[in-house]
Amino acid sequence: QLQLVESGGGSVQAGGSLRLSCAASGYYWSTICMAWFRQAPGKEREWVAGIYTEDGRTHYADSVKGRFTISQHLAQNQVYLQMDSLESEDTGVYYCAGDFSGMGCRTWTTETFGYWGQGTQVTVSS
Repeated sequence: QLQLVESGGGSVQAGGSLRLSCAASGYYWSTICMAWFRQAPGKEREWVAGIYTEDGRTHYADSVKGRFTISQHLAQNQVYLQMDSLESEDTGVYYCAGDFSGMGCRTWTTETFGYWGQGTQVTVSS
């Protein structure tokens, strides 16, 4: 129902910026929300930011609030994550995820998102 492909990851020094993209195909317009998660080495996957497909409302984890911006371009079926003032703690694999049920958009947990991309690596060096 939904295919997601992330891109834009790479290596950057602390304080730098990266912009991640998520190309969606399938029933993207039927999603309730889209989100970005990340997983650092040896840690569980955690939610970073989310956006409601219909009205563009956004939500952020406290750890990235004020530094990251999630956005979408509906006509191009794209979801973005602009990451500024990057810190070494932001290092990890970043995943795009989609939710059709609405449950993910209420809880922002990995278990409630049914569709995932393959991930893109972000490495921040201090």
